[in-house]
Amino acid sequence: MKDRGKFKWVFLHPKYWLLWLVLGVFWLVIQLPYFILLRLGHVLGLLMYRFAHERRHIAQRNLELCFPQWTEQERTRVLKENFISSGIAFFEMGMSWWWCQKRLAKLLVIDGLEHLQAAQQQGQGVILMAAHFTTLEIGGALLGQLHTIDGMYRAHKNLVFDYVQHRGRERHNKDAVAIEREDVRTMLRHLRAGRAVWYAPDQDYGFKQSVFVPLFDVPAATVTATSKFAQLGRAVVIPMSQTRLANGKGYQMKIEPAWQDFPGASVEADCLRINQWLEQVIQAQPEQYLWAHRRFKTRPKGEARLY
Repeated sequence: MKDRGKFKWVFLHPKYWLLWLVLGVFWLVIQLPYFILLRLGHVLGLLMYRFAHERRHIAQRNLELCFPQWTEQERTRVLKENFISSGIAFFEMGMSWWWCQKRLAKLLVIDGLEHLQAAQQQGQGVILMAAHFTTLEIGGALLGQLHTIDGMYRAHKNLVFDYVQHRGRERHNKDAVAIEREDVRTMLRHLRAGRAVWYAPDQDYGFKQSVFVPLFDVPAATVTATSKFAQLGRAVVIPMSQTRLANGKGYQMKIEPAWQDFPGASVEADCLRINQWLEQVIQAQPEQYLWAHRRFKTRPKGEARLY
């Protein structure tokens, strides 16, 4: 909540000194020109591709499951590009936390902001439905300069890192609030008050909160919370996605019109609709999606594990 963004003297305890030093060096690096940060991210991504064996295996398996029609060479190319994209995302995180707003704003091209603005003018709560692309952090920072977006947030165990992360995410709009992921009541209260809340329904949270519907023709445990939040929060669902443009040209953000007839006839139909949308936005930029997540970890009863 808001007090997480406040400095506390306990942060100066000696056990945090090394972290402060690392963050200080990172802050200095982040001041470099954008094209240099992209190159550094490229190198970091290649190093992760070389040494992060478990993460590479998970991403490779996901690509095999979702794109069986691709050749092995195509999947290897996208896999390597995906790690490069993840390496760049590390520096984009620092940019979103510490670059001045004017410098960041120069990188954004946005389409569809009027859909968010129209909902705000009508006092309508919005579930800003997104996906876990590697550009997630900087996308939130860029949009936060133009519109108040409350984000779902998981507190970090390290108090200093949590403070820096929380402060960095809220600084682009002083009215924005980072809502802890388990704090459903606060999320619903914000939606009913006509606010926009960022939410990504594309990860595996197990049997309890999910139904099985296809994602790239693979049965995937898909959370039903989007439907419930929309109904209980009296909110509309507005999909959004962002893309890192080639050759250092910045970022393209697309905000789509609010979905009609959502929630629909059943949560299964809603989840299928969500997954079909996810397929579209992922296929448009597969190298920038977060493939290292075990998306198909939970299996229907009697089905073998996929990882």
